[in-house]
Parts: sequence; structure tokens; C-alpha cells
Amino acid sequence: MTRVVSATQARIRFGELIRWVMETHQPVTVERDGEPCVVVLSVEAYRRLQEGQARSSWQETLSQIRNFRTRWTGGLSPSPEEVIQGEREERDAHLTSLS
Repeated sequence: MTRVVSATQARIRFGELIRWVMETHQPVTVERDGEPCVVVLSVEAYRRLQEGQARSSWQETLSQIRNFRTRWTGGLSPSPEEVIQGEREERDAHLTSLS
């Protein structure tokens, strides 16, 4: 369970709060007027959170690409060779139009 402290307690006992977070590896929620406003957490926990978001973002993008490809091809996925050939043809056509 996350420890909860008031903003005043956090200000007065900030060193103690840092020590507790580092030793227990548990986040601390800081409240202002009874409402959560910030969370203090260890650097390791913060990095794991960032990595998880990066993975989620990457996985979300991959999922969107797959969904688009399925809709675009009517459910039939082109082979990698067909995709590469199509890209080469588009590139060649673009380069020819520039001449």
C-alpha cells in the first residue's frame, strides 16, 4: 500500500521521506488539501515506469500498423517481398518524376 503524507509533512521531513523511499522502494503520495498532487518514487521505479510507457507506446504503434495493414489489404497481408517491391517502384517513379 502506498504511504500518504501531507505536503506540509513532506516539506518538513523531506530527507526522511527520501530515505524511506530509497530503503523500501515504495512510492509516497503527497497530498495537498486532502487531494493527491504528486508521488515521490525511487529512480529505479521511475525508470521502470518510463520503460513500460515506451514499450506500451511501441506496442500500440505496432498494433495500429497491423490494424491499418489488415484494413488496407482487406485482410490479406502482402509478403515482405511484395512490400519492398512496391516501395521500390514508388521510389523509382518519384525519382523519375523529379528528372
